[in-house]
Amino acid sequence: MNFLPRSRLLKRSALFMALLSSLARGQSPKATTPDPAPAIVERKLAELRHSPPELYALLYRMPKGGDLHNHLSGAVYAETFIQDAAAHALCVDNRTLSIEQPATAPEIHCTEAETPAPRALEDNQLFGSLIDSLSMRDFVPGRESAHDHFFATFDKFNAASSEESGTNAAEVTRRAAEQNESYLELMAVSGGGRIAALGKPLDLNAGFEAAALKLRAGLPPLVEQLKTRVDQMERQRREALRCAAADSPACRVAVRYIYQVLRAFPKNQVFAQVLAGFMLASSDPLVVAINFVQPEDYLASMRDYHDQMQMIDYARRLYPNVHITLHAGELASGLVPPEGLRFHIREAIEIGHAERIGHGVSVMYENDATGLLALMRERHIPVEINLTSNDLILGVKGNDHPFPVYRKYGVPLALSTDDEGVSRTHLTQEYLRATLTYNLTYADLKQLVRNSLEYAFVPGASYWKTADYRARVAPCTGSLQTHACQEFLNASEKARLQLDLEKRFEQFEHALSAASRPTSPSARPAARSQAAVPQHPAP
Repeated sequence: MNFLPRSRLLKRSALFMALLSSLARGQSPKATTPDPAPAIVERKLAELRHSPPELYALLYRMPKGGDLHNHLSGAVYAETFIQDAAAHALCVDNRTLSIEQPATAPEIHCTEAETPAPRALEDNQLFGSLIDSLSMRDFVPGRESAHDHFFATFDKFNAASSEESGTNAAEVTRRAAEQNESYLELMAVSGGGRIAALGKPLDLNAGFEAAALKLRAGLPPLVEQLKTRVDQMERQRREALRCAAADSPACRVAVRYIYQVLRAFPKNQVFAQVLAGFMLASSDPLVVAINFVQPEDYLASMRDYHDQMQMIDYARRLYPNVHITLHAGELASGLVPPEGLRFHIREAIEIGHAERIGHGVSVMYENDATGLLALMRERHIPVEINLTSNDLILGVKGNDHPFPVYRKYGVPLALSTDDEGVSRTHLTQEYLRATLTYNLTYADLKQLVRNSLEYAFVPGASYWKTADYRARVAPCTGSLQTHACQEFLNASEKARLQLDLEKRFEQFEHALSAASRPTSPSARPAARSQAAVPQHPAP
């Protein structure tokens, strides 16, 4: 499919209608005849629990729905950055092992303290050292902590990276398709640069309304430029995947983008970014939400947290239809003072109107933690769980992680990757880790996968009547081929993705069920007699 202009983004396509008809013809058996395939998968998963390599292979094929918490720049593997640095004749700082732009006077060249990046593709030692520097591979705490090394990588590969790179988005999309994912929300565009600079003269002491008035003239043109960059990124992504030439699995992964507010900036610059993000997400169907990024424990992030939540509250009154997901509770005991752990998640929800929470690791340190968990359950506010990231950055894993606590209190969860390139992970690995650490069943995994689409910021009503996924929505309770159901599905992109996921589950389960059946004696080849076996002399 070619890249569609914005005006045609949500229109019906002949390809979709053909797919919908195919899915409808392949609807599940009637409820009166239980399908044994899921139970067979359940038994198979239990068998492989003590063989992680085999379990990984099973989970790799399993449908995984969406990845809702994925930073594009951090999702790219270091090998890609090294290759790009070599292709663009960049330099490697010999001391910091970071990628740098070459000097430009009197001519473009690397300094004596630098190595030309192309050399890394010929030198195994340099290549390996760069991977370790640009990611968490083989990291051993010493002069720097895992937390500091993780966040330092972004500056180290920044010269070879672009948060709006369509080719990088294609790499991440391709990896998602290979793992049977069907949806991605990529944090890939931010309000740094000219938008943040526009906020420098603002005096927030005069109030948000007065500050917004001063931004009224300068902000809209910059937001239009952001929309153009998002369009270019999406076009480049599809071109890199050659979607116009073939309908590959990667081209069938639905991709949307989340705008990032850089919260470590001064408050007046954060305010300008917030307004720009709400303006963008309210007018661009490819940008489905806003989020705050950069470490939650940084100076400005901690000092200004309450004020930043109030900025979101103000902007939401202007643009009430914009979705909000927030990094909150990406903290651990000792990383910040105890009082810094007590309110971030609650304020993100009650003041910042967060519909989803990213990380949520410090939830049990919050004031009235059980009351907060009850609130999240009642409002159906899911947590984007990033197990590998939380282990590497915060040192929180296993039973120290609140994953089982959230499940105990009925808070919906979805597994995600965070920065899969920096962490050297991917979504299958996150499912493997969760399964082995928390003894999850196949039914548990299906719940997590379904959550990833139920709580995705994709337009349209849910395919499911309730979030326990036991009954379909009213128009599709019976046959999927009814006019009412077809009309409903055609109007809801979310429901179409959810129906596609159910079809993927059905195919996965039936394929595994067929492979698990014992071969009948009549189907086995007849045993040859000893006389028919050629005799060979012993060596």
